[in-house]
Amino acid sequence: MTARVLVVDDLLPNVKLLEARLTAEYFDVITATNGLDAIALCKEGRCDIVLLDVMMPGIDGFETCRRLKADHTTAHLPVVMVTALDQIADRVRGLEAGADDFLTKPVDEVALIARVRSLARLKVAIDELRARAASSARLGRNDPFAAASAADGLNGRVLLVDDRQSSSERIVKSLRNLQTVEIETNPQDALFRAAEESFDLAIVSLGLTNYDGLRLCSQMRSLERTRGLPLLLIADLDDRPKVLRGLDLGVNDYLMRPIESNELVARVGSQIRRKRYADKLRDNVEHAIEMAVIDGLTGLNNRLYFDTNLPTMLEQAAQSARPLSLLVLDIDHFKLVNDTYGHDSGDEVLRALAARVRRAVRGIDLVCRLGGEEFVIVMPETPIHVAARVAERVRRSVEAEPFQVRGGTVSIPVTISAGIAERGEAASAELLYKFADQALYESKSHGRNRITLAAAA
Repeated sequence: MTARVLVVDDLLPNVKLLEARLTAEYFDVITATNGLDAIALCKEGRCDIVLLDVMMPGIDGFETCRRLKADHTTAHLPVVMVTALDQIADRVRGLEAGADDFLTKPVDEVALIARVRSLARLKVAIDELRARAASSARLGRNDPFAAASAADGLNGRVLLVDDRQSSSERIVKSLRNLQTVEIETNPQDALFRAAEESFDLAIVSLGLTNYDGLRLCSQMRSLERTRGLPLLLIADLDDRPKVLRGLDLGVNDYLMRPIESNELVARVGSQIRRKRYADKLRDNVEHAIEMAVIDGLTGLNNRLYFDTNLPTMLEQAAQSARPLSLLVLDIDHFKLVNDTYGHDSGDEVLRALAARVRRAVRGIDLVCRLGGEEFVIVMPETPIHVAARVAERVRRSVEAEPFQVRGGTVSIPVTISAGIAERGEAASAELLYKFADQALYESKSHGRNRITLAAAA
């Protein structure tokens, strides 16, 4: 997988070295010599991954990373710090600034390419979510990126897969009061729990007895329920080939033993924060999709959902030779309701009517608001004479009890008219709706507050 990599270093030899290594692996490389230029390039959307030197004139790498992660337009960009600093305190400082990883100079070429490829895969997934969230924002929703960027990495639920008690106890102690850690010593049980329960991160030891930890990681990546769960490997120094293989398999991060407590805390928090960022974008997209087919006033499905699903329901009914009836109804003299009591009261009537209709039909029936005061009910496996009884039940429930609005201070009597059509052997969705709508017109023409049945469609 290729990506656009921004290399940031004030020393030209370092830039040329990284550029040559990355270009050889078919990555597109752009460069900057200081933090401010790097930030500008990131804001322009010119890169997918940032390789950032720590020691630079002006603002250093730590501050550059902090500014990138604080801006919701660039917070999603993976940042790898490349530095000669090899102290744990420096790594922790970088992770706390938002860095995704550290590479120590001289840079190991295999580790560099493995990490960049891993982050490129992550960036593709995040970009897809961001594109969908941007679409929802254009539909008038609040800025999804600002809310997602506000996610923190605390109070997460962590699944620790480790059968060495001394090791697991040290990890639990380090994360105490910050995360909730649950230990699982059996890898197969861990896989089951990860799929069935809700975790923010899985920490997998490569030192499991008689079991390959990478096998567990591979299984988690292959299951739909655990595909998005961040994975953090715990490895010994001689496990380096396995760690690089793990990055290729989709592992998000790793720590080498002996584990330093502050670095563990920082890496765990970073992974949980990134997962919550993605989750918030995903929730925003799902909510936008839901809102696209839901009527905002009544909570019923809308015209788009009706137009999309009626042909499918008709086709299913035809294939199984089952009846299907369509009822179209609207409120009698609704304009008079709005003119007399105001549009706010009219909206209350529409919401209350939707609730009464819901109570009168089955769960498998599709109830939609088409617009204004017009509603439809699609009743699968229902012949027209049964649908007529349902329609009469709805009509009586509306007529029997006036609608209370303005906190119960105003009572509005309402009636409805309806038309019903039943699926014919060759009926299209358009024809079925046309026949039901014509039957509704007959109801209105003959005095309203009544039900009319159409001929078989």
